[in-house]
Amino acid sequence: MNLPSLLHRLGLWLMGVLLVIAAAGIFWYLSARGQSQVQYATVPVKRGNVENTIVAAGILQPVRYVDVGAQTSGQIKSLKVKRGDRVEKDQLLAEIDPALASSALTAAQAMLENLTAQREAKRAQLLLARQQLDRNEYLVKRGLIAASEADIARAAYNTTFAEFDSLSSQIKQAEAVIATARANLGYTKITAPMEGKVVSITTLEGQTVNANQQAPILLRIADLNTMAVWAQVSEADVVRVKVGQDVYFTVLGQPERRRYGKVRQILPAPELINNVVFYNVLFDVPNPQEELKIQMTAQVFIVVAQAKGTLLIPTAAIGNASEGARIQVRVLKADGGVELRTIKIGVKSEIAAQVTEGLKEGEQVVIGEIKAKDPTKSAPGLKKGP
Repeated sequence: MNLPSLLHRLGLWLMGVLLVIAAAGIFWYLSARGQSQVQYATVPVKRGNVENTIVAAGILQPVRYVDVGAQTSGQIKSLKVKRGDRVEKDQLLAEIDPALASSALTAAQAMLENLTAQREAKRAQLLLARQQLDRNEYLVKRGLIAASEADIARAAYNTTFAEFDSLSSQIKQAEAVIATARANLGYTKITAPMEGKVVSITTLEGQTVNANQQAPILLRIADLNTMAVWAQVSEADVVRVKVGQDVYFTVLGQPERRRYGKVRQILPAPELINNVVFYNVLFDVPNPQEELKIQMTAQVFIVVAQAKGTLLIPTAAIGNASEGARIQVRVLKADGGVELRTIKIGVKSEIAAQVTEGLKEGEQVVIGEIKAKDPTKSAPGLKKGP
């Protein structure tokens, strides 16, 4: 074989090898383009706190308050306090003109004196009638006078005794009238039944009050050192509320500050608001600085369940699974693949859910996947799979 022929065959062989290599490259490229690589969106399993809460709107009211009224009728002579004043127990708050009460007491005392004088006169008559009866009975026994004389003396004695007894009853009645008149005179001075702050005044100086039918309210005293939150809980949620549960709330002026308490009472009678049934749930909160005011609006969170320092994943990763349920989730493996894992859900909130079984801290739970257009690039924050 001559040299030109050898070179020609060698060239053909090299060309065939190059064509095979080129065909293999084209096949690999087309295969890569036809099979887009899958990338997974994941969330890590972290440790933290979670709580299941019932959210409700609430109103602040003082735990202890009293409406101070007038127990006697008359004109308000003077008011000794104004709104916002702090008062002590038995402190004088207002005074009603005592003229009528004083006159009534004087008349009652005069009536008592009159009845007492009548009874003393009747006492003397009773003593005389007793002596006359004894004398006549003695004379009748000796036959010196007729028996009818003794009968007449006995009737006179009994009549006088009954009149004396009647006057004694009238005196007791007069004493009761005096006690009432004296009490009414005392009621003209209205004092504080408790320590607290005057939060409202409904009657002005010079105004006439009538206590014959209903005691008129003059003012209200409240103890603001402890406030009660009245939270309105819907009938759908109130079945999960129990006395003693932890609860906290915020007010509009301090949305970042939580104030804590415990459920004290669930009122049995509901309220109908816009055709929705609500139940009032009460709890108390200290208010030593009196920052909380009456009728403030509160956003209340009643803690139904909570877990601290536990494993958590976002609620979005478990869908509609309920507390205590066992579900399967996809977990990203170290080699980029995924595996199905059965986990158990604990306390669940709108943001996070507790995992009591099936996961470890730091593992990545798959929440979604996306096909990348360019298999050589990965989207930020995504894990590349096979």
